Order: sequence, then C-alpha cells, then structure tokens
Amino acid sequence: MAPNSIHWFRKGLRLHDNPALQEAVRGADTVRCVYFLDPWFAGSSNLGVNRWRFLLQCLDDLDSNLRKLNSRLFVIRGQPANVFPRLFKEWKISRLTFEYDSEPFGKERDAAIKKLAMEAGVEVIVKISHTLYNLDKIIELNGGQPPLTYKRFQTLISRMDPPEMPVETLSSSIMGSCVTPVSEDHGDKYGVPSLEELGFDIEGLSSAVWPGGETEALTRIERHLERKAWVANFERPRMNANSLLASPTGLSPYLRFGCLSCRLFYFKLTDLYRKVKKTSTPPLSLYGQLLWREFFYTAATNNPRFDKMEGNPICVRIPWDKNPEALAKWAEAKTGFPWIDAIMTQLRQEGWIHHLARHAVACFLTRGDLWISWEEGMKVFEELLLDADWSVNAGSWMWLSCSSFFQQFFHCYCPVGFGRRTDPNGDFIRRYLPILRGFPAKYIYDPWNAPDSVQAAAKCIIGVHYPKPMVNHAEASRLNIERMKQIYQQLSRYRGLGLLASVPSTHNGNGMAYSPGEQQSGTKTPAVSGGSSGKRSGSILLKFDSEEQQGPSGIQQQQQSGYHHMTDNGHSSRIYKCNVTHDMKGPQHSAGHLLHSGGSVTGKRERESERDLDGEDDTLPTSHKLQRQIVTSVHSGKQSSMKS
Repeated sequence: MAPNSIHWFRKGLRLHDNPALQEAVRGADTVRCVYFLDPWFAGSSNLGVNRWRFLLQCLDDLDSNLRKLNSRLFVIRGQPANVFPRLFKEWKISRLTFEYDSEPFGKERDAAIKKLAMEAGVEVIVKISHTLYNLDKIIELNGGQPPLTYKRFQTLISRMDPPEMPVETLSSSIMGSCVTPVSEDHGDKYGVPSLEELGFDIEGLSSAVWPGGETEALTRIERHLERKAWVANFERPRMNANSLLASPTGLSPYLRFGCLSCRLFYFKLTDLYRKVKKTSTPPLSLYGQLLWREFFYTAATNNPRFDKMEGNPICVRIPWDKNPEALAKWAEAKTGFPWIDAIMTQLRQEGWIHHLARHAVACFLTRGDLWISWEEGMKVFEELLLDADWSVNAGSWMWLSCSSFFQQFFHCYCPVGFGRRTDPNGDFIRRYLPILRGFPAKYIYDPWNAPDSVQAAAKCIIGVHYPKPMVNHAEASRLNIERMKQIYQQLSRYRGLGLLASVPSTHNGNGMAYSPGEQQSGTKTPAVSGGSSGKRSGSILLKFDSEEQQGPSGIQQQQQSGYHHMTDNGHSSRIYKCNVTHDMKGPQHSAGHLLHSGGSVTGKRERESERDLDGEDDTLPTSHKLQRQIVTSVHSGKQSSMKS
C-alpha cells in the first residue's frame, strides 16, 4: 500500500535540493507539506517585524511554487508535539520526512516528534541538507570534540569527501501520481497569515529591502555569481560606502531560512570558478561564507549553552557590566556616535547590516566601549537581523567580544575613524541619520567637535537635536583593554598556557592616539590598575592562528614571520612575539580600516603573525584545551581591580 506522507518544513523553505521532500513523495499516494506557526509565539517572541515579514513571504512563495505542482502548503497553527498525533490519525499518515536540524533545541524537539511518530506507527526519514557536511562526522573525525579553531575545521573537512551534490528540484515528473488533497476552505484553515493577523502594527512599515522566498533567492544567486566572477574576479571587492548598503546580490537571509540551498551555492561556485579560472581545484577560501557558517554550526551542535556565558564550556566568563540604560541607547541608535547610530538605524529599518558594520557595533557594545555582555547584543540581533541564526549569531558575538575563538582584545574598532576611512564623505550617515545631513564631511563623524556656528548652520545642535557621545571612547577603550588584559592574565596564570605576546604600548600623554577630530575635548584619561603610559606593558598569554585564511568577515589574513610590527604616526614599531599559534583569530579588517590597537590608531592593514608549530594532526589542539578549561569562573574577588 502506498504511503501517505507529511513533509515538515522548518528551515529549508524551498523545492530545489530538498532530499527529505523528495523522500516524502517517493512512491507515495498523498503528500502534505506542513509548516507549524504558533500565533501566540508570534506575539510574544523576540523576533522583530522584519524577520516575521521575511518568513511569511518565504511561506507565501513556497505555497505559490507548490500550487504549480497542484499541491499546497499547510500552515498549521499550534505546536508540533500537540498537533502531530491528530494529523497522523486524521490524514492516515504512514511517513514523516524533514530536514535534519543540527542545533540542540531542534534535536531535542525532533527526538520527541520521532517518539510520537513511532508510537503512531509512522516511519520517519531525516535528511541532511541545511549544512554541507554531516557535522557528527566532523566531530567524530576530531576525536569526539568539535573543532574550535577554523584551521582545524578546514583540516578536518579536507580529509572528508566533498559535499553531496544537490538533488533535483521537485517537479511534476518527480511527483508522479502522488497528489495533495486540498479542501475548498484550505485558505481559511491552512493559509499563510498576514502580519496583522499575528498582531503586528504595520502602519508606517516601509517596503521590504530583502523580499523573502525561494524565487527571490534563485534570482539573487545568479546575480551574485555573475558579479563574483566578472566584476570581482573571485576576490573580495574593496570596502567602500556602497558596500554598506543592501545589495541585490546578497544571500545571507536566504541561506539562513533555507530558501537557498548551501549545496547549490557551493557547487555553482565550484563550477563557475573552474570555468573562469581554468583550474579544477578551487581554494577553500572560495567557500568562506559557507564554511564559517558550517564552523559555527559544528561548534554549537552539542552545546545547548552555546548562546550563554554561564555554563558554556567554551566561553570565557567575563564580569560584564549590567547597564540597561546604555544598552537601550545602543539598541535605539542614541549613542551619540553617528557611525554606530547609523548602523543600528539601518539594522532596525532594513534587517541587515554589512559584516564589518556588525563588527563595529559589537565591539562598541562589548569590549570596546560599553562593557556590556555579548548576550545582550546577541538578543538584539536575534530580534532585528534577518540572517540571525542561533549558532552563527551566538558564535559571532562570542568571537567579537573575545569571549571565545578570538583573543586579540587589543584590536578595538574606533567608532569615529573606522567609518571615516570607509565612507569619508559620510553619505551612509546622512542616509540613515538625516538630522546630521547638514554637517560637512569634516565633522559628520564627530559632530560634537564642530564649532557652534557649524552646528547652527547644520540646524542640529549637539546635545539638543542629536545626543552627545555617551562615553569618551579614548578612556573607555583604554580601560576595557586593560580589563581584558587582566582577565586573560588570570586565565594564563591559572592554566599555564604558553603563548607570549606583548600588549601594545601607548604613545601620547594620556595613553591614546586619535584620528583627526576624534578626541573629545575636556576629558582626561583615568589611571588604570596595571596600565602604562609610554611604556611597554606586561606580557600576556594569547593564541594566534597559523595559516593564511579568512575570518568570518571574509577579509583575508596574510602569513608573515613570527613577529607583528605596527606603526602609527611615525612612532617606532611595536613587536609581538608569537611563539605558539593555534588559530584564535577574530573577524578581520581589510586595507584602510581604522583600528584601535592598545589605545593607538592605525590605518594600516592589520596582518596577524602566524606560524603553526604543532602541525595539523593534533586531534585536540591547545586552543581546544584552553576552551575546555575556561569553564572555571573569573568572577572572583581578584577581578575587583578591574572595576572602575
């Protein structure tokens, strides 16, 4: 007897390369494609209106594509565990298929549904297609532990078979005699709801910059590949003001919701590279966007505390400040730093920001200026960012806050100079902060330094029409670098790990150097316990990566000798001696991006010293051991000296 099937959509909202969906129709008499939507959850969840709109557009597009096959999408109101038993009986179901979910919550949910299905005599078929690889095999190959360095991850996947080829798009010929029973009141019972039905007020909601759905995703991937091959010649284009704006070739939200198959993207990249470059072996860097996603999925899959500091074995426990008022100013674009506020405004309005803009606001919130926990920033991104994904979002925030994966805490984004180098004219700020439109480029990034006459001419008085800076960046970044230094010194003393690197020295009287117009007048830099002025500070234990690679941002790191030279404004170079190098690299910075390095500012490309002394066959690299040991708290009274 031919089975009656349900295919359960969660992520993977597409008909192309959907092996679980194909299993649902294979030899089946009937198939019903379902998506569960809890209306109560919609009104109480942390997801913002842009994310809900994108999801509903994905579901609308999916239903439209299924209609072309004489099928429909069934949007079920309620929780899967409560509704499935009824559907199994009502529809006489004997087969349930769905895409494998690697995240801990998803695995727990799916185990419960499998149990319900088994009790109802329903066969369950699960297929991997949201990731390129079987993550459990990567972990098995690494001795039962997830690789916690990107280099190690690359080594492991280079030993594995290539990803499986995408399967065919579901078509009438594949459907065969399989049909979908659809009632006349299908739209009323199972239709895709509107934002209004979910309780959202859409008055004043602007049109979507990122339309959801598989149809849009497939259009974008063709544009993306054309641009990648012929415009950029497979190299990342230089950062400029236009880079900060949403691109019609952007793909990240579509990969996150599974409107676009990562395997389709992978093999289209491969084929195009071979066609253009006339070579059969593309470098791993070609797949950077996909592999970093895969790396974080692998790190998170067996760690249900991956999105928390407490109880997370790979996360450094840092005594962050609790400051709801400062957090609100950051989230609501009221910091008084136009570069930061413009980015946060774009995020709230459009649901997307450039990866380097993410780095800037994440650094500002955490270790750079406000010393607020990465968990708080992660929650804001979860609400607003279309491509926010549990594993990737948490992993990126731990990375950028130097809580895991990356420990070069003396690299701090300058909230004035970084933006100025990227967009000297300030067009990005004028677009998203029209109140500042009248300021000349000279003052657009630091309007508090503009003379009263300039502010009056711009019809924007700082402190009246636009807020004054909420912190003195020079003081805050210097203090926070010192705090991070002390935390890592404690970890190194207690754990006895062996990488020696010196924290950058400072070169002007108050311990900071500035980009033009950056310094806030009338401020003094407080003394910090353990700090220095004009002298090399003490040594700390750090970990560096060892191979030429790209960080999550895709900006390439280049291998040099075991020394890292930095100069700024004619001062003598400062040298970091790196005797051990497992990759704890963080998001990287392309040419011309302005960084704070231990309190100084440099516009040079930052090139990390890299040399791997331990080889690639160590199944549990030192950095992994470090992360396992970091479970011990550093919240003890010894941290009191870090409090200002």
